[in-house]
Amino acid sequence: MTNARSRLILAAALAVATSTLGAQPTIPSTNAKVRAALDMLKADNAWTLQQQIELTQIPAPPFKESTRAAEFKRRLEALGYRDVRIDSVGNVIAARRGTGAGPTVVIAGHLDTVFPEGTDVTVKHDGTKLRAPGIGDDDRGLAVVLAVARAFEKVGLQTTGTIYFVGDVGEEGPGNLRGMRYLFGKELKGKVDYFISVDDTGLGIASRAVGSNRYRVTYKGPGGHSYGAFGIPNPIHALGRAIAGISDIQVPTTPKTTFNVGVIQGGTSVNSIAGEASMEVDMRSEDAKSLAAVDTKIQKILHDALAAENARWTGPRAVSAKLSMVIDTIGIRPTGAQSDAAPIVRTALAAAKTLGFTSSTSASSTDANIPISLGIPAIRIGGGGTAQGAHSVGEWYEDGPNAWLGPQWATLIVTALAGVR
Repeated sequence: MTNARSRLILAAALAVATSTLGAQPTIPSTNAKVRAALDMLKADNAWTLQQQIELTQIPAPPFKESTRAAEFKRRLEALGYRDVRIDSVGNVIAARRGTGAGPTVVIAGHLDTVFPEGTDVTVKHDGTKLRAPGIGDDDRGLAVVLAVARAFEKVGLQTTGTIYFVGDVGEEGPGNLRGMRYLFGKELKGKVDYFISVDDTGLGIASRAVGSNRYRVTYKGPGGHSYGAFGIPNPIHALGRAIAGISDIQVPTTPKTTFNVGVIQGGTSVNSIAGEASMEVDMRSEDAKSLAAVDTKIQKILHDALAAENARWTGPRAVSAKLSMVIDTIGIRPTGAQSDAAPIVRTALAAAKTLGFTSSTSASSTDANIPISLGIPAIRIGGGGTAQGAHSVGEWYEDGPNAWLGPQWATLIVTALAGVR
């Protein structure tokens, strides 16, 4: 371990101790270069909004973010960044080297959307609203990352620690946080001290990670004619038994723990016993033990439903037509505890106060889940403005009177964490 790195670790430990004692984090709002960056972000708010519009109109379905990623990379390079790359899973990473051994900070927005290929992503102007799928989640985040990167370059703002500006893949459900898993598991493994996800709009902080377990459950059998083969186990009936059991589960309200059957499929016609039937189940909690407990209950219900449907029918034909069950994992998001007294959270709250607004903390499922689960300080912040209809084709965004507070806030948090000269 180098002496510089040793000093960094000692400084971080002292910062944690100081924060615990209640001292306010230092926000460098009076630094001349930081002030210049904040002023630019406000004056050039229209530039930020234009990035948001243009990126929205580049389709980025799950696992097909490459076209948007290439454009995001091009825009970072056009801002003057030379150390920009796309890693092997598709994350765009631009490095801005620090002057010393200060903390390394990552600020990221996610490239992917939930919308399938063919979705019309043309941005439509509706008075003061901009309407398009993905306009808020997370094209606002990507635009804020670009705006912060631009401000740093334009005013020559130099930090002590290195900053990575990232556009990551796979944040949305099907992606299962694959971009973050790779970033923290390989690409930047062991190099990151703080992580900030700019995701969606508003000016809130997600400081706690909501974990989730997601499964596709399929009951299978031979199927047959509804009259001629009557008397054999039915996969749809088994599915119904399972759903009825799941719907009766009792879960704690604190910590909030939830479950949902979101998709069901199966059958070919009204007069056929289905050959298979499936459902997709989602469970969430910000507490690992509570998540594990509801998972255990659901697993038991799934197996009990299979046994009950097979036991319901007797005779040689029923015995030879017993159902089987397959459970496929479609997503596991780790949860993790992070106190709201953590320095990164208190820094974000203090930066908000410096800009004249009060933020609040909550729990959410975002890119920050991965670093939080690894013990790396991380938060998700909103990018400013307002929006509604996330994950729907009716999504809209409105800049409002002070959307520039989003990129200003991100800038203050990054500079406070990385240190400025």
